[in-house]
Amino acid sequence: MSKATDTPKSDTPKADTTAAPSQAATTEKGPYAIVEASGQQFWVQPNRYYDLDRLPAEVDSTVTLENVLLVNDGKEATLGLPYVKGATVVLKVMAHRRGPKLIVYKMRPKKKTRRKNGHRQELTRVMVESISVGGKSLA
Repeated sequence: MSKATDTPKSDTPKADTTAAPSQAATTEKGPYAIVEASGQQFWVQPNRYYDLDRLPAEVDSTVTLENVLLVNDGKEATLGLPYVKGATVVLKVMAHRRGPKLIVYKMRPKKKTRRKNGHRQELTRVMVESISVGGKSLA
């Protein structure tokens, strides 16, 4: 006979309550900025490359973006209304490329009308050289 005070044994282990808290919010390290280029917003970090819509610049030249919406230096964020005053992002043009081919297929049912086109977006690959606020470089 079993007693009423016996505790049932479980095969599942108990959760470890001594685990470190999640650091998902602090995965990005170092400074970053959110800039506006080609009608889109990009999250940029120094020494990383990005593909923007084709810029009218030569390869190995530098481009300065002044439409900076947000700057984070690793400690605090500065939000612009709409742009951060005195903030610039300097980009170096690495290459002019073309994006992947997209197929555009249009068909009218019951009319025997079909049209197939391909499209490749013209892109410029840029490397972020520096992010600066008020003449002081963050990286």
